[in-house]
Amino acid sequence: MRIKTLGLLAATMLALIAAPAQAADGNPLEKTNGFYVDPNSNPAVWVRDHPGSTADKIKAAISTKAGARWFGNWSGNIKTAVDGYTYAADVADKLPILVAYNIPGRDCGGHSGGGAGSPDAYRTWISNFADGIGGKPAVVVIEPDALAQLDCLPAGERQTRLDLLKFAAEQFAAKAPNTWAYLDGGNSTWIPAATMADRLNAVGVKSIRGLAINVSNYKTTTDSANYGKAVSAALSSKYGYTKPFVIDTSRNGNGPLGSEWCNPAGRKLGATSQTGGGAEMLLWVKVPGDSDGKCGIAPNVEAGQFSPDLALRLISGT
Repeated sequence: MRIKTLGLLAATMLALIAAPAQAADGNPLEKTNGFYVDPNSNPAVWVRDHPGSTADKIKAAISTKAGARWFGNWSGNIKTAVDGYTYAADVADKLPILVAYNIPGRDCGGHSGGGAGSPDAYRTWISNFADGIGGKPAVVVIEPDALAQLDCLPAGERQTRLDLLKFAAEQFAAKAPNTWAYLDGGNSTWIPAATMADRLNAVGVKSIRGLAINVSNYKTTTDSANYGKAVSAALSSKYGYTKPFVIDTSRNGNGPLGSEWCNPAGRKLGATSQTGGGAEMLLWVKVPGDSDGKCGIAPNVEAGQFSPDLALRLISGT
């Protein structure tokens, strides 16, 4: 669906204006032809800058595969950045995967700490994020870890985070009619399914497409699917509705290494981005080869920085 390049017929525009409820039901999978491959992902940039046999391996296994682009406080003008990215995907008739990652107190001050400087700044940021997508088709994962890490916040700040996540869900529901947005729901061994269902309901998961499981983690697809089903069942029994879920399979080919989550050895690429597979979609949300932080087998690589060594290990499973 090439909104900007092909335009829309006047009658269609009038229909959208007259019937916003129908626009909100837009299926981005039906409006595109496959997932978008980010030509400027960290692995893709590294491959272009370092031609040779190692680059060829990374190109074949990672940088030519569809995955998410993460947006945060490093993204500059967020509306411009998101609009440009989704526009490029729209021109290619492909479905982009985006991650909104800018919640105040992000990662509870851990390796990926940061985020917007205040609740008001975040509201402006996420509103502009949704504006940047507009009517273009997209998949968005909202704030990885934000709900699962709720307990790490001071008690007085927890409701603020819930309010901000609910605001984020409302923005995508209202402004991005052809986007499927998924609130992050942690992983299969982090928060009990019933508790996560309560949290997701509190932040308005009912108003958007569903939830995302296993983002940046290594749990198997089977375990993640069982957890997603348990959360959805809890939503049904407690609140009267179910929700679909997506699973991050970017690094779960060998499953987890115990409870290690920060650059553990011996992990492997999982199933590439696709529909089905035990969930609504299996997606490469975490960029393979990007470090989790200065830890594990990459003690000197900052969080979010690409490491060819990490990439090669994921390719070989070592």
